[in-house]
Amino acid sequence: MINHHRRRRRHHHHHHLIFLTAVLLSLAPSEPDIRTGYRVTVAIPPAYVPGFVGRAYLMEAGGGGGRSPSFKVALSAEASGGGNYSCSLEVFLGDVKVWSSGHSSRFYVEDRCALELAADGDLRLKGPDERIGWRTGTSGQAVERLQIQGTGNLVLVDASDRIKWQSFNFPTDVMLWGQRLSGATRLTSYPANSTSFYSFEIERNRVALYLNHGRFKYSYWGFAPSLSRNITFVKLGTGGLDLFNYKYKKIARITAPRSEPPRFLALDNRTGNMGLYYYSPIEAKFAVSFLALNATCDLPMSCPPYGICTLSSACSCIRLTRKLDGAGLDCGEGISGGFCGGAGRPAMEMIELDGVDSVIKDGPKRVNLSKEECTSLCSGDCDCAAALYSSRLRECYLYGIVIGIKQVVRGSGLSYLVKVPKGSRGRRGRSGLKKWVMVLVGVVDGLILVAVVGGLGYYLIRKRRKTTALRAGNGS
Repeated sequence: MINHHRRRRRHHHHHHLIFLTAVLLSLAPSEPDIRTGYRVTVAIPPAYVPGFVGRAYLMEAGGGGGRSPSFKVALSAEASGGGNYSCSLEVFLGDVKVWSSGHSSRFYVEDRCALELAADGDLRLKGPDERIGWRTGTSGQAVERLQIQGTGNLVLVDASDRIKWQSFNFPTDVMLWGQRLSGATRLTSYPANSTSFYSFEIERNRVALYLNHGRFKYSYWGFAPSLSRNITFVKLGTGGLDLFNYKYKKIARITAPRSEPPRFLALDNRTGNMGLYYYSPIEAKFAVSFLALNATCDLPMSCPPYGICTLSSACSCIRLTRKLDGAGLDCGEGISGGFCGGAGRPAMEMIELDGVDSVIKDGPKRVNLSKEECTSLCSGDCDCAAALYSSRLRECYLYGIVIGIKQVVRGSGLSYLVKVPKGSRGRRGRSGLKKWVMVLVGVVDGLILVAVVGGLGYYLIRKRRKTTALRAGNGS
Protein backbone atom coordinates (compact mmCIF):
# COMPACT_ATOMS: atom_id res chain seq x y z
CA MET A 1 0.00 0.00 0.00
CA ILE A 2 1.42 3.39 -1.01
CA ASN A 3 -0.11 6.61 0.24
CA HIS A 4 1.19 9.91 -1.03
CA HIS A 5 -0.28 13.34 -0.25
CA ARG A 6 0.95 16.32 -2.22
CA ARG A 7 1.89 19.50 -0.41
CA ARG A 8 -0.86 22.13 -0.56
CA ARG A 9 0.80 24.99 1.25
CA ARG A 10 4.33 25.92 2.07
CA HIS A 11 3.99 26.01 5.83
CA HIS A 12 1.78 22.97 6.36
CA HIS A 13 3.11 19.80 7.98
CA HIS A 14 3.38 17.20 5.20
CA HIS A 15 3.57 13.47 5.70
CA HIS A 16 4.19 10.74 3.14
CA LEU A 17 3.77 7.05 4.06
CA ILE A 18 5.34 4.24 2.06
CA PHE A 19 4.58 0.64 3.09
CA LEU A 20 6.15 -2.28 1.24
CA THR A 21 5.67 -5.93 2.05
CA ALA A 22 7.92 -7.34 -0.68
CA VAL A 23 11.22 -6.64 -2.37
CA LEU A 24 10.34 -3.76 -4.67
CA LEU A 25 11.00 -0.09 -5.30
CA SER A 26 8.36 2.51 -4.58
CA LEU A 27 8.43 5.70 -6.61
CA ALA A 28 6.81 8.68 -4.97
CA PRO A 29 6.08 11.62 -7.29
CA SER A 30 9.21 13.77 -7.58
CA GLU A 31 9.17 17.36 -6.39
CA PRO A 32 11.63 20.16 -7.23
CA ASP A 33 12.62 20.65 -3.60
CA ILE A 34 11.63 19.86 -0.03
CA ARG A 35 10.76 22.64 2.37
CA THR A 36 10.66 22.81 6.14
CA GLY A 37 7.74 20.90 7.62
CA TYR A 38 8.14 18.00 5.18
CA ARG A 39 8.11 14.43 6.44
CA VAL A 40 8.11 11.06 4.66
CA THR A 41 7.97 7.60 6.22
CA VAL A 42 8.87 4.15 4.91
CA ALA A 43 7.11 1.35 6.80
CA ILE A 44 8.96 -1.92 7.48
CA PRO A 45 7.40 -5.40 7.55
CA PRO A 46 6.83 -6.72 11.08
CA ALA A 47 8.64 -9.98 10.19
CA TYR A 48 12.20 -9.90 8.86
CA VAL A 49 12.33 -10.34 5.06
CA PRO A 50 15.85 -11.03 3.72
CA GLY A 51 16.65 -8.82 0.76
CA PHE A 52 13.83 -6.39 1.52
CA VAL A 53 14.20 -2.90 0.05
CA GLY A 54 11.68 -0.14 0.66
CA ARG A 55 12.56 3.05 -1.18
CA ALA A 56 10.71 6.35 -1.63
CA TYR A 57 12.13 8.62 -4.35
CA LEU A 58 11.67 12.23 -3.32
CA MET A 59 13.44 14.48 -5.84
CA GLU A 60 15.10 14.29 -9.23
CA ALA A 61 17.55 16.54 -11.09
CA GLY A 62 20.12 16.58 -13.86
CA GLY A 63 18.41 14.44 -16.49
CA GLY A 64 20.38 14.06 -19.71
CA GLY A 65 17.50 14.06 -22.17
CA GLY A 66 17.55 10.27 -22.42
CA ARG A 67 21.29 10.17 -23.11
CA SER A 68 22.33 10.15 -19.47
CA PRO A 69 20.67 9.09 -16.19
CA SER A 70 19.42 11.68 -13.75
CA PHE A 71 20.13 12.10 -10.06
CA LYS A 72 17.43 10.97 -7.65
CA VAL A 73 17.08 11.33 -3.89
CA ALA A 74 15.52 8.51 -1.90
CA LEU A 75 14.63 7.48 1.62
CA SER A 76 15.56 3.80 1.92
CA ALA A 77 14.86 0.99 4.36
CA GLU A 78 16.85 -2.18 3.65
CA ALA A 79 17.35 -5.59 5.19
CA SER A 80 20.99 -5.49 6.29
CA GLY A 81 21.48 -9.03 7.60
CA GLY A 82 21.26 -10.43 11.10
CA GLY A 83 17.55 -9.69 11.27
CA ASN A 84 18.08 -5.91 11.14
CA TYR A 85 16.77 -3.14 8.91
CA SER A 86 18.79 0.00 8.18
CA CYS A 87 17.40 3.42 7.32
CA SER A 88 19.27 5.97 5.19
CA LEU A 89 18.97 8.99 2.92
CA GLU A 90 20.53 8.20 -0.46
CA VAL A 91 21.44 9.78 -3.79
CA PHE A 92 21.36 7.72 -7.00
CA LEU A 93 22.73 8.38 -10.47
CA GLY A 94 20.43 6.16 -12.48
CA ASP A 95 20.61 2.92 -10.51
CA VAL A 96 24.06 3.57 -9.04
CA LYS A 97 24.14 4.68 -5.41
CA VAL A 98 26.55 7.62 -5.25
CA TRP A 99 25.93 8.87 -1.70
CA SER A 100 24.36 7.54 1.50
CA SER A 101 23.91 8.97 4.98
CA GLY A 102 24.56 5.46 6.33
CA HIS A 103 27.82 4.83 4.47
CA SER A 104 30.09 4.70 7.54
CA SER A 105 27.55 4.19 10.31
CA ARG A 106 24.18 2.52 9.81
CA PHE A 107 20.98 3.55 11.54
CA TYR A 108 19.02 0.43 12.52
CA VAL A 109 15.27 0.70 12.95
CA GLU A 110 12.14 -1.35 13.51
CA ASP A 111 8.60 -0.78 12.26
CA ARG A 112 9.40 2.35 10.22
CA CYS A 113 11.94 5.01 9.35
CA ALA A 114 11.18 8.65 8.66
CA LEU A 115 12.89 11.63 7.07
CA GLU A 116 11.89 15.10 8.19
CA LEU A 117 13.06 18.63 7.49
CA ALA A 118 12.11 20.21 10.79
CA ALA A 119 10.85 23.75 11.18
CA ASP A 120 14.19 24.72 12.77
CA GLY A 121 16.05 23.69 9.58
CA ASP A 122 17.52 20.41 10.80
CA LEU A 123 17.26 17.44 8.43
CA ARG A 124 16.80 14.21 10.41
CA LEU A 125 16.30 10.49 10.09
CA LYS A 126 14.03 9.08 12.79
CA GLY A 127 12.96 5.68 13.97
CA PRO A 128 10.13 4.62 16.30
CA ASP A 129 9.47 6.88 19.29
CA GLU A 130 11.03 9.77 17.34
CA ARG A 131 14.51 8.39 17.98
CA ILE A 132 17.02 10.37 15.87
CA GLY A 133 19.62 8.25 14.07
CA TRP A 134 21.17 10.84 11.75
CA ARG A 135 20.98 14.61 11.37
CA THR A 136 22.65 17.47 9.49
CA GLY A 137 22.96 19.70 12.58
CA THR A 138 21.64 22.76 10.75
CA SER A 139 19.01 23.93 13.24
CA GLY A 140 18.94 27.70 13.68
CA GLN A 141 20.72 28.40 10.36
CA ALA A 142 17.66 29.72 8.50
CA VAL A 143 17.45 26.64 6.29
CA GLU A 144 14.36 26.66 4.06
CA ARG A 145 14.82 23.96 1.42
CA LEU A 146 16.49 20.67 0.58
CA GLN A 147 17.58 20.48 -3.08
CA ILE A 148 19.43 18.12 -5.39
CA GLN A 149 21.74 20.03 -7.74
CA GLY A 150 22.56 19.03 -11.30
CA THR A 151 25.97 17.81 -10.10
CA GLY A 152 24.37 15.36 -7.66
CA ASN A 153 25.24 17.51 -4.65
CA LEU A 154 22.46 17.31 -2.05
CA VAL A 155 22.20 20.71 -0.34
CA LEU A 156 20.29 22.56 2.34
CA VAL A 157 19.88 26.25 1.46
CA ASP A 158 18.37 29.38 3.01
CA ALA A 159 16.04 31.91 1.35
CA SER A 160 19.02 33.44 -0.52
CA ASP A 161 20.16 30.03 -1.79
CA ARG A 162 23.23 30.08 0.43
CA ILE A 163 24.37 26.50 1.14
CA LYS A 164 24.25 25.57 4.82
CA TRP A 165 25.00 21.85 4.38
CA GLN A 166 26.02 19.70 1.40
CA SER A 167 26.62 16.02 0.77
CA PHE A 168 29.83 16.85 -1.16
CA ASN A 169 31.41 17.65 2.22
CA PHE A 170 30.73 14.10 3.42
CA PRO A 171 32.16 11.82 0.68
CA THR A 172 31.48 8.09 0.68
CA ASP A 173 32.97 5.67 -1.89
CA VAL A 174 32.04 7.74 -4.96
CA MET A 175 33.29 11.08 -6.25
CA LEU A 176 31.04 12.81 -8.80
CA TRP A 177 31.91 15.00 -11.77
CA GLY A 178 32.62 18.51 -10.51
CA GLN A 179 33.25 17.37 -6.93
CA ARG A 180 36.45 18.34 -5.10
CA LEU A 181 38.38 16.48 -2.41
CA SER A 182 41.10 17.99 -0.26
CA GLY A 183 43.60 16.43 2.11
CA ALA A 184 41.01 16.68 4.90
CA THR A 185 38.63 14.30 3.09
CA ARG A 186 38.87 10.80 1.62
CA LEU A 187 36.80 8.10 -0.01
CA THR A 188 36.21 4.93 2.00
CA SER A 189 34.87 1.53 1.03
CA TYR A 190 33.99 -1.37 3.32
CA PRO A 191 34.33 -4.99 2.15
CA ALA A 192 31.66 -7.37 3.41
CA ASN A 193 32.61 -9.62 6.35
CA SER A 194 35.97 -7.91 6.87
CA THR A 195 37.52 -5.84 9.64
CA SER A 196 39.67 -4.03 7.06
CA PHE A 197 38.54 -1.25 4.74
CA TYR A 198 39.86 0.62 1.69
CA SER A 199 40.49 4.34 1.34
CA PHE A 200 41.43 6.77 -1.44
CA GLU A 201 43.42 9.64 0.08
CA ILE A 202 44.92 12.94 -1.04
CA GLU A 203 48.40 13.49 0.36
CA ARG A 204 50.87 16.34 0.03
CA ASN A 205 52.76 14.83 -2.90
CA ARG A 206 50.51 12.05 -4.22
CA VAL A 207 47.09 10.41 -4.24
CA ALA A 208 47.05 6.84 -2.94
CA LEU A 209 44.93 3.79 -2.23
CA TYR A 210 45.20 2.19 1.21
CA LEU A 211 44.14 -0.98 2.96
CA ASN A 212 43.30 0.01 6.53
CA HIS A 213 43.66 -2.68 9.18
CA GLY A 214 43.55 -1.91 12.89
CA ARG A 215 45.71 1.10 13.67
CA PHE A 216 47.82 0.68 10.55
CA LYS A 217 47.23 1.37 6.88
CA TYR A 218 49.12 -0.06 3.93
CA SER A 219 49.25 1.54 0.48
CA TYR A 220 48.86 -0.56 -2.66
CA TRP A 221 48.71 2.13 -5.40
CA GLY A 222 49.83 5.72 -5.78
CA PHE A 223 50.08 8.52 -8.35
CA ALA A 224 52.40 11.50 -7.90
CA PRO A 225 52.81 14.68 -9.96
CA SER A 226 56.19 15.19 -11.58
CA LEU A 227 58.83 17.38 -9.94
CA SER A 228 57.44 16.53 -6.48
CA ARG A 229 54.85 19.30 -6.74
CA ASN A 230 52.47 19.59 -3.81
CA ILE A 231 48.75 18.79 -4.06
CA THR A 232 46.10 20.95 -2.39
CA PHE A 233 42.95 19.37 -3.82
CA VAL A 234 41.69 17.12 -6.62
CA LYS A 235 38.65 17.57 -8.85
CA LEU A 236 36.91 15.20 -11.24
CA GLY A 237 36.70 17.02 -14.56
CA THR A 238 35.90 16.37 -18.19
CA GLY A 239 39.30 14.82 -18.96
CA GLY A 240 39.75 12.81 -15.77
CA LEU A 241 40.88 13.42 -12.19
CA ASP A 242 42.74 16.74 -12.04
CA LEU A 243 45.28 17.56 -9.31
CA PHE A 244 45.69 21.21 -8.25
CA ASN A 245 48.16 23.17 -6.12
CA TYR A 246 47.37 25.91 -3.61
CA LYS A 247 47.19 28.50 -6.43
CA TYR A 248 44.34 26.55 -8.06
CA LYS A 249 46.73 25.64 -10.88
CA LYS A 250 46.40 22.18 -12.39
CA ILE A 251 49.65 20.25 -11.91
CA ALA A 252 48.71 16.74 -13.08
CA ARG A 253 45.87 14.59 -14.36
CA ILE A 254 44.84 10.95 -14.16
CA THR A 255 43.43 10.74 -17.66
CA ALA A 256 40.23 9.00 -18.64
CA PRO A 257 41.04 7.83 -22.21
CA ARG A 258 37.55 8.30 -23.59
CA SER A 259 35.83 11.05 -25.53
CA GLU A 260 32.94 10.86 -23.06
CA PRO A 261 33.64 12.65 -19.76
CA PRO A 262 33.70 10.53 -16.59
CA ARG A 263 30.51 10.79 -14.55
CA PHE A 264 32.03 9.47 -11.34
CA LEU A 265 35.05 7.93 -9.66
CA ALA A 266 34.35 4.86 -7.53
CA LEU A 267 36.33 2.91 -4.94
CA ASP A 268 35.14 -0.68 -5.24
CA ASN A 269 34.24 -2.35 -1.94
CA ARG A 270 35.11 -5.83 -3.15
CA THR A 271 38.50 -5.45 -4.81
CA GLY A 272 39.72 -2.06 -3.56
CA ASN A 273 40.27 -0.93 -7.15
CA MET A 274 39.65 2.69 -8.11
CA GLY A 275 38.03 3.49 -11.45
CA LEU A 276 36.64 6.31 -13.56
CA TYR A 277 33.25 5.59 -15.15
CA TYR A 278 31.46 7.13 -18.12
CA TYR A 279 27.95 6.57 -19.40
CA SER A 280 27.54 4.73 -22.70
CA PRO A 281 24.24 5.71 -24.38
CA ILE A 282 24.66 2.87 -26.87
CA GLU A 283 24.71 0.22 -24.15
CA ALA A 284 22.62 2.28 -21.70
CA LYS A 285 24.98 1.57 -18.82
CA PHE A 286 28.09 2.85 -17.08
CA ALA A 287 31.45 1.49 -18.21
CA VAL A 288 35.00 1.94 -16.97
CA SER A 289 37.45 4.22 -18.77
CA PHE A 290 40.33 3.94 -16.27
CA LEU A 291 41.35 1.46 -13.59
CA ALA A 292 44.16 2.09 -11.13
CA LEU A 293 45.11 -1.61 -11.11
CA ASN A 294 44.70 -3.91 -14.11
CA ALA A 295 46.37 -7.09 -12.83
CA THR A 296 44.47 -9.41 -10.50
CA CYS A 297 47.49 -10.12 -8.29
CA ASP A 298 48.07 -6.39 -7.69
CA LEU A 299 44.76 -6.12 -5.84
CA PRO A 300 45.24 -6.22 -2.05
CA MET A 301 42.66 -8.94 -1.36
CA SER A 302 42.81 -10.91 -4.59
CA CYS A 303 43.31 -14.02 -2.42
CA PRO A 304 42.07 -14.81 1.09
CA PRO A 305 44.35 -14.25 4.11
CA TYR A 306 47.35 -16.61 4.04
CA GLY A 307 46.88 -17.09 0.29
CA ILE A 308 49.38 -16.41 -2.50
CA CYS A 309 48.28 -15.00 -5.86
CA THR A 310 50.31 -17.07 -8.31
CA LEU A 311 51.75 -16.14 -11.70
CA SER A 312 48.65 -17.74 -13.27
CA SER A 313 46.37 -15.47 -11.16
CA ALA A 314 45.12 -18.39 -9.05
CA CYS A 315 45.31 -18.65 -5.26
CA SER A 316 47.65 -21.00 -3.44
CA CYS A 317 47.55 -21.49 0.33
CA ILE A 318 50.52 -20.94 2.61
CA ARG A 319 48.93 -23.07 5.33
CA LEU A 320 48.67 -26.82 4.85
CA THR A 321 44.92 -27.09 4.30
CA ARG A 322 42.33 -27.91 1.72
CA LYS A 323 39.46 -26.71 3.87
CA LEU A 324 36.67 -25.12 1.84
CA ASP A 325 33.62 -23.24 2.98
CA GLY A 326 30.84 -21.29 1.32
CA ALA A 327 33.16 -18.34 0.75
CA GLY A 328 35.81 -20.39 -1.05
CA LEU A 329 39.35 -21.26 -0.03
CA ASP A 330 40.13 -20.93 3.70
CA CYS A 331 43.90 -20.56 3.85
CA GLY A 332 44.33 -19.26 7.37
CA GLU A 333 42.13 -21.71 9.28
CA GLY A 334 41.01 -18.92 11.56
CA ILE A 335 44.45 -17.55 12.52
CA SER A 336 43.99 -13.95 13.68
CA GLY A 337 45.54 -11.99 16.50
CA GLY A 338 47.67 -13.28 19.36
CA PHE A 339 50.64 -13.89 17.10
CA CYS A 340 52.90 -14.67 20.06
CA GLY A 341 50.82 -17.61 21.22
CA GLY A 342 49.54 -17.44 24.78
CA ALA A 343 46.66 -18.91 26.75
CA GLY A 344 44.63 -21.20 24.55
CA ARG A 345 46.78 -20.43 21.50
CA PRO A 346 49.53 -22.51 19.91
CA ALA A 347 53.12 -21.34 20.06
CA MET A 348 54.20 -19.58 16.87
CA GLU A 349 57.29 -19.73 14.67
CA MET A 350 58.53 -17.82 11.63
CA ILE A 351 58.84 -19.42 8.21
CA GLU A 352 60.41 -17.90 5.11
CA LEU A 353 58.85 -17.85 1.65
CA ASP A 354 61.04 -17.20 -1.38
CA GLY A 355 59.79 -15.81 -4.67
CA VAL A 356 56.88 -13.80 -3.28
CA ASP A 357 56.23 -10.09 -2.78
CA SER A 358 53.58 -8.05 -0.96
CA VAL A 359 51.42 -5.55 -2.83
CA ILE A 360 50.69 -3.63 0.38
CA LYS A 361 53.45 -1.32 1.62
CA ASP A 362 53.95 1.82 3.69
CA GLY A 363 53.17 0.18 7.01
CA PRO A 364 55.72 0.12 9.85
CA LYS A 365 59.20 -0.09 8.30
CA ARG A 366 62.75 -0.44 9.61
CA VAL A 367 65.90 0.08 7.56
CA ASN A 368 69.52 -1.12 7.74
CA LEU A 369 68.55 -4.48 9.18
CA SER A 370 69.68 -8.01 8.42
CA LYS A 371 67.16 -10.71 7.60
CA GLU A 372 67.75 -12.27 11.02
CA GLU A 373 67.07 -8.93 12.72
CA CYS A 374 63.88 -8.48 10.67
CA THR A 375 62.74 -11.98 11.62
CA SER A 376 63.44 -11.34 15.29
CA LEU A 377 61.67 -7.98 15.15
CA CYS A 378 58.42 -9.57 13.94
CA SER A 379 58.78 -12.67 16.09
CA GLY A 380 58.93 -10.56 19.25
CA ASP A 381 55.98 -8.36 18.32
CA CYS A 382 52.61 -9.89 19.24
CA ASP A 383 50.85 -7.61 16.71
CA CYS A 384 53.13 -8.68 13.85
CA ALA A 385 51.77 -11.45 11.63
CA ALA A 386 54.34 -11.23 8.84
CA ALA A 387 57.29 -9.25 7.50
CA LEU A 388 58.76 -8.54 4.07
CA TYR A 389 62.54 -8.25 3.87
CA SER A 390 64.55 -6.82 0.97
CA SER A 391 68.17 -7.97 1.01
CA ARG A 392 69.06 -5.36 -1.63
CA LEU A 393 67.66 -2.40 0.31
CA ARG A 394 68.06 -3.92 3.80
CA GLU A 395 64.47 -2.86 4.52
CA CYS A 396 61.99 -4.63 6.76
CA TYR A 397 58.23 -4.09 6.44
CA LEU A 398 56.02 -5.31 9.29
CA TYR A 399 52.40 -6.42 8.81
CA GLY A 400 49.53 -7.06 11.19
CA ILE A 401 47.67 -9.02 8.51
CA VAL A 402 48.79 -11.71 6.05
CA ILE A 403 47.21 -10.44 2.83
CA GLY A 404 48.23 -9.14 -0.58
CA ILE A 405 50.94 -11.74 -1.26
CA LYS A 406 51.84 -12.45 -4.87
CA GLN A 407 54.31 -14.77 -6.57
CA VAL A 408 57.25 -13.15 -8.36
CA VAL A 409 60.26 -14.37 -10.31
CA ARG A 410 62.91 -15.77 -7.99
CA GLY A 411 66.09 -13.78 -7.45
CA SER A 412 64.28 -10.56 -6.53
CA GLY A 413 66.03 -10.42 -3.16
CA LEU A 414 62.68 -10.47 -1.36
CA SER A 415 61.81 -12.78 1.52
CA TYR A 416 58.37 -13.00 3.03
CA LEU A 417 58.45 -14.06 6.69
CA VAL A 418 55.20 -15.28 8.19
CA LYS A 419 54.15 -16.60 11.59
CA VAL A 420 52.51 -20.03 11.71
CA PRO A 421 51.82 -22.44 14.57
CA LYS A 422 54.91 -24.40 15.57
CA GLY A 423 55.28 -27.74 13.82
CA SER A 424 53.55 -26.55 10.62
CA ARG A 425 56.74 -27.33 8.68
CA GLY A 426 56.52 -30.98 9.64
CA ARG A 427 59.47 -33.37 9.73
CA ARG A 428 60.93 -32.10 6.49
CA GLY A 429 61.78 -28.80 8.14
CA ARG A 430 63.30 -26.04 6.06
CA SER A 431 64.28 -28.32 3.20
CA GLY A 432 60.65 -29.24 2.61
CA LEU A 433 59.32 -25.68 2.72
CA LYS A 434 59.27 -25.07 -1.02
CA LYS A 435 57.10 -28.10 -1.71
CA TRP A 436 54.96 -27.37 1.34
CA VAL A 437 54.13 -23.89 0.07
CA MET A 438 53.45 -24.49 -3.60
CA VAL A 439 51.94 -27.98 -3.65
CA LEU A 440 48.50 -26.68 -2.67
CA VAL A 441 47.38 -24.63 -5.63
CA GLY A 442 43.88 -23.53 -4.70
CA VAL A 443 40.74 -24.48 -6.57
CA VAL A 444 39.57 -20.88 -6.44
CA ASP A 445 40.85 -18.36 -8.98
CA GLY A 446 42.24 -15.02 -7.85
CA LEU A 447 39.69 -12.26 -7.38
CA ILE A 448 37.65 -11.73 -10.49
CA LEU A 449 39.20 -9.48 -13.14
CA VAL A 450 36.11 -7.30 -13.04
CA ALA A 451 35.18 -4.98 -10.16
CA VAL A 452 31.72 -4.18 -8.83
CA VAL A 453 30.88 -0.48 -8.68
CA GLY A 454 30.55 0.73 -5.09
CA GLY A 455 29.35 -2.65 -3.84
CA LEU A 456 26.04 -2.45 -5.67
CA GLY A 457 26.63 -5.69 -7.47
CA TYR A 458 24.87 -4.26 -10.51
CA TYR A 459 27.31 -2.70 -12.96
CA LEU A 460 30.25 -4.90 -13.93
CA ILE A 461 33.54 -3.52 -15.12
CA ARG A 462 34.30 -4.84 -18.56
CA LYS A 463 37.36 -6.79 -19.36
CA ARG A 464 39.91 -4.79 -21.29
CA ARG A 465 39.33 -6.56 -24.58
CA LYS A 466 35.61 -5.79 -24.40
CA THR A 467 36.30 -2.13 -23.73
CA THR A 468 38.74 -2.05 -26.63
CA ALA A 469 36.11 -3.53 -28.92
CA LEU A 470 33.61 -0.89 -27.86
CA ARG A 471 36.12 1.87 -28.53
CA ALA A 472 36.71 0.48 -32.00
CA GLY A 473 32.97 0.38 -32.58
CA ASN A 474 32.71 4.04 -31.57
CA GLY A 475 35.62 5.00 -33.73
CA SER A 476 37.63 6.33 -30.79
